[in-house]
Amino acid sequence: MGLLSLKYRRPGHVDKGKFLSSRRGDASSDVSLESGQTGSSSGIPDVLAFDKIMDGGTCPPCTIRDFINYLMYIEHSAENLQFFLWYRDYVKRFNEASTSDTNLSPEWTQAMEDETAAKIQKDAVERIRKEPEAVAIFRGTDFEKGEADIVLESRDPFSTPPSTPSVKDTPSLWSRSRATSYRSQCQDAFRAAGASQPFTIQPFRAEVNRVIATYITDDAPRQLNLSSKEQKCVVQALAYTTHPSAFRTIMGSVEDTLRRQAHPNFIRWTICNGNPARVTFARSLGAGTILCATIGAILLTLSSAGRGWRALLAIPWTLGIATLVSAYKGMCVVLHGLHHRHVRPWELFDYSAEEGVVSPSSSSSSGSELEERGNHQRGRGSKEGNNNSFESFGSSNNSYEDEPWVVKYERRGLVRKVFDREVWIQEPALRQIQDVIFVQSVLAGLLGGGVLTAVFVAVPVGGFF
Repeated sequence: MGLLSLKYRRPGHVDKGKFLSSRRGDASSDVSLESGQTGSSSGIPDVLAFDKIMDGGTCPPCTIRDFINYLMYIEHSAENLQFFLWYRDYVKRFNEASTSDTNLSPEWTQAMEDETAAKIQKDAVERIRKEPEAVAIFRGTDFEKGEADIVLESRDPFSTPPSTPSVKDTPSLWSRSRATSYRSQCQDAFRAAGASQPFTIQPFRAEVNRVIATYITDDAPRQLNLSSKEQKCVVQALAYTTHPSAFRTIMGSVEDTLRRQAHPNFIRWTICNGNPARVTFARSLGAGTILCATIGAILLTLSSAGRGWRALLAIPWTLGIATLVSAYKGMCVVLHGLHHRHVRPWELFDYSAEEGVVSPSSSSSSGSELEERGNHQRGRGSKEGNNNSFESFGSSNNSYEDEPWVVKYERRGLVRKVFDREVWIQEPALRQIQDVIFVQSVLAGLLGGGVLTAVFVAVPVGGFF
């Protein structure tokens, strides 16, 4: 990694709702995916790029496990990465399957996809013509859309799917009943999309049924943010084949969201080395130091003391401004001096620090292997948060709210949060970014402290006392 410039700026926050709204008409997103870059990734060095993290080329706290924990607990959209990891592994397993099996699932071509999308659009327009009052309701308002979009996006694509109860492993009888339930849900989805029932002898058909029931159907436990049109297109594609190309449309949407919205936000969040309580404390300390130094300068100016005494206040001004600027960017200068960061709340409770955790590789572990590792961690405990985070299938990601650490951390005293346990930052690139931000804060402190000192020293002696 090359040296970062002092002009470096950390990635800007990408609002999820605005991004998903603008992405639908953003043609530049295709360029981002084809180039393998993050898209609007200003402030992210190459060594922390999305592909680097996915390939396991980064150290804590910038690993794929840290990424999925961030999406799980902070951004509440872990389903995108869970589906992405499953799909990458599914492509690998499908290509390794025997030729005789894969011949039963032909490729879903771009021409077939375009034809299906056009047919869905046409059906939506016809439905609108039969029910013109649906358009009249929104005409002249901020919610007015194209005729077809009113039907195709009737449900909110940004809504959070409802939470479902956590499900634990049970004997094979339960597994068979769940498989039947998946088939039933998929049959309903196929009928709703106007697709014929698929051939059950196609390879991976049972797994694809689980994917549809977990990620694609309405009210799925890990429902992806898909428009109605995208949902119908992928369901019709999956009714025809289990070939990975059937997921082309939604994979482009999911990967684009991960690269251009979730990943920049993750890097921005990871740069912060303190928890919110510590950062707030640092901001208060910096502001208080500046305020005290300013009051002292005013008193010295009004007194009979020589001007030279006022110059001493440059020190607290510099320290206060540097601390405030650093805290504004989410960093505590004390933690940075040690290259430490606070332990995340989900890492603090109920997990043994002596037990190591094996981070599954997205490129080498199958969906079943990921699930088995998650089950293994559930049995012995994991110090890295939700045991279901790496499982391809399971209950809603919101089920983490029932974990003991949530209540325990809320009850934790403010002072204890400020001085929570610290760990070493292992990722060199992240340490370098924090070094640059620290230098920028010190330079801002020197500049601000110098200006304030010059102003107060230039004022004549007051001599009031």
